[in-house]
Amino acid sequence: MSNLLIEVGNTALKAAWAEGTTLGKTFRFQGEKALEFILSLTEKEKPDVMGIISAKPLTADEEQALRKECRHLMILDRDHVDILQRYDLPEHLSYDRAASLLAVRYLFRGKACTVFDFGTTLTIDFIDGDGVYRGGNVSPGCLTRFKSLNRYSKSLPLLNIPSRVPSEGYSLDSSIEAGVISGIMFEIEGYIRRHPNNVVVFTGGDAAYFATRMKQSLFIVSNLVLTGLALITDDYVEKNIQ
Repeated sequence: MSNLLIEVGNTALKAAWAEGTTLGKTFRFQGEKALEFILSLTEKEKPDVMGIISAKPLTADEEQALRKECRHLMILDRDHVDILQRYDLPEHLSYDRAASLLAVRYLFRGKACTVFDFGTTLTIDFIDGDGVYRGGNVSPGCLTRFKSLNRYSKSLPLLNIPSRVPSEGYSLDSSIEAGVISGIMFEIEGYIRRHPNNVVVFTGGDAAYFATRMKQSLFIVSNLVLTGLALITDDYVEKNIQ
């Protein structure tokens, strides 16, 4: 029985077919026609359950269109917060963040973890050895910091993530690059020092970029949200589908 898992983020969509908690082929889409892309995935095979985590609530028309493509549709967004309570996670967490934490509980069971998610925002979350959520913080992501400097300081150029970063800038561009990247590095290292015995987990679009700059041993898990969604979907199947 194949399920289709979909993560609709702020800038891109990721999807994967899954058998239970095992992920199969994954897909990535970036553009305005997200619904059309999802429907293209179900042209040849209809999933038993379609599980969707969305950064913004689906419209009624989108929900209706997706229900026609599967036996069961499970939507996880701000309009469907009840599922979080089943997993002892606070309601203020976004579902992508919650799914990542469920995946970390599963993959690193029995281990206290510090989880960094590098996306539009940089989220830092903490789980103890019993899998209990111990809180977390949110700050601007890497590209968000570059865009903010340009937007709110009109004299500063809009830059992208550099391949090489000096310790101190020697020009306007390199000063911005060094300031943003070094600031994030200091942030990461500070959290790691606060919990030195925790397993460190990186995920998100910029995870590999910052992992290469770390001396600390860590784990990069690229599909953490989809793994968590697979766990939620599998639990849903077990409890609701005979």
